[in-house]
Amino acid sequence: MRQPYGRRLASTVTLAHPAWWAKNGFLVVVQDVRGQGDSTGEFLGFKQESADTAATHSWVRNLPQCNGLLGCYGFSYQGLTQLVAPLDTPPPDCLAPAMAGLNECRHWSCEGGAHWWHLGLGWGLQLAALQASRRGDDQTWTKIRISLERGDYLRDGPELLQQHDPNGMAWRWLQQNPEEPGDWTVHTPPKSWLCAPMLLIGGWWDPHLLGVLDLWQRSREAGGKPKLLIGPATHLQWWPDAQTTLLQFFQQHLKKKSGSTQDISQRFWNLTNQSWQEGSQLKQTLSWHLVGDQLTCHDPNHGHLNSGTGTGGQGEVSIVHDPWRAVPAIGGHLSPNPGPADRKHLDQRSDVATFSTIALNEDITLQGQPVLTLKAHADQSGFDLCVALSRLPASCDRVEQLSTGVLRIRGQAALQNQPRCIRLQPLLATLSRGDRLRLSIAGAAWPAISVNSGHSDIPCGAPTSRHRVVAMTLHLPGSNLQLIPLTSGRLRCD
Repeated sequence: MRQPYGRRLASTVTLAHPAWWAKNGFLVVVQDVRGQGDSTGEFLGFKQESADTAATHSWVRNLPQCNGLLGCYGFSYQGLTQLVAPLDTPPPDCLAPAMAGLNECRHWSCEGGAHWWHLGLGWGLQLAALQASRRGDDQTWTKIRISLERGDYLRDGPELLQQHDPNGMAWRWLQQNPEEPGDWTVHTPPKSWLCAPMLLIGGWWDPHLLGVLDLWQRSREAGGKPKLLIGPATHLQWWPDAQTTLLQFFQQHLKKKSGSTQDISQRFWNLTNQSWQEGSQLKQTLSWHLVGDQLTCHDPNHGHLNSGTGTGGQGEVSIVHDPWRAVPAIGGHLSPNPGPADRKHLDQRSDVATFSTIALNEDITLQGQPVLTLKAHADQSGFDLCVALSRLPASCDRVEQLSTGVLRIRGQAALQNQPRCIRLQPLLATLSRGDRLRLSIAGAAWPAISVNSGHSDIPCGAPTSRHRVVAMTLHLPGSNLQLIPLTSGRLRCD
C-alpha cells in the first residue's frame, strides 16, 4: 500500500492492521508517497504516482521475505496508486482498489457540474495540514484544524487552501470548470493492469462509486475478469466481513488457495432487504413520469410519479430557492453525515417539490442508475437541481432516502427552457407491495455542494449577501425518470 497520510495509519480507518495480515502469512509493506510522511521529496499529488510505481514494485518483489508475488490494496488515494504506472511496467499479480477512480473531475471532485464542497475542502485541508506538520508549522496546522472543528472551513476553506497549499490538488480542482472535461486529467492504467486479477470494492454511499464502476467496465472491455463488490458502506465506514473477502482474494492469488470469492463475479448489497445479491437482476429499463402543479411544493397530494413509457408528464411546478435558508443535504454520498437518512422533514419544506407513486401492487427491485430528464429554467442566470429518490414504506411514515444527484446550470442557458438531465447515485433496493417511491427536487444541497449564487459573475460557495433568490420553473410534459441497469452499457460513469 502506498499512501499520503502517514504509513503508521496503514488505512486502519477501513482496513485491518498489518499485524492481522502478517498473522495470515503475508508480508505487508506500507509506503509513504513521495513528499508525505517520512518520505523525502515534494508532494505533487496524483501526477507523481505513476513514475514511482515501477521502482516501488521492483523493490518489493526483491525483498528477501517476498516470494516474488505482489498484490496491492488500499482505498481512495491508495486505490489510485494501485492503478497508475508507465505502460511497460509489469502488472502486480493481483490488486484490490477500493473507492477510487481515474477521472479527476467526475470521480474525485465534481458532480453534475458542481464541485464537491464539504468533501473537497475537507480533504484538501487535511493534506494542507499534513504539509504544515512536515514543515513544523504548528500555527498553520492549528488554524486549519480549528476551521475544520468549528465548520468554518465551509466558508473560509478556499482562502485557507489558496494561502497554505496553493499548488495542491484540491485548490487546483476548485479552479477548474467541471463543464470543460478536456481540461481535466483522466489517468490511464496499462491494459495489462486492467486485465490482472482485480477485486473492486465500492459503497452505495461512497462519492467514488462511479469511479469503481468505471474501472469495472474498463477492465471487462480490456479482457479482464474483475470481481465487483458494492456494499453498505460510506467512504470511511465499511461492513464487518469486508476484511475476510479481501483475505480470501489475496490467499487465492498470492498463496494459490481456493476461497469463496473465486466464483463471485458481482455481489451487491440490497439497501432495503439488508442482504447480499449476486449479479444483476434488473434487465429492463424502468420508467416514470412527473405530474404536478403550483401546489406541489406545499401539498404532497399534488405531486405524482406515474409509471409507464411514452411522453407522459403534466403541469408546471415553481420552486423558490432562498440562499438564506438553503435546503440542507442529509445522508447519501456527499453530505457531512453520509449514509441512510430519513428525509421526511426536508420533504415537508415549501422549497422542495415531491412526486410520489401510488402504493405499489407488487414488489419491484431498483438496480442501476436513476436518471431524471425534464425541462426547466429560472429567473436568474444560475440554478441547481438537487434530486433525491426515496422509499416510503407502507409500515411507517419514514421517507428513506436511497439515492441523490445534482445538476448545476450557469449563465444564459439557465434562463432558457431547456431539457435538463440529472444523474443520481446508483443503487440497489427492493420496494415491497404497499410501499411508494418518491422523487424530491430542491434548489440546494448545502454543504454537499456550494450554494448557487444565481449569477455567473458571483462565485458559488457559502451564502453571501450577493447570492440571489432564484425562482425555478419545472416543465413536466415529457419529463421522465428512468432506472438504467448496471449491466446495460449505458451507465454513465465518466
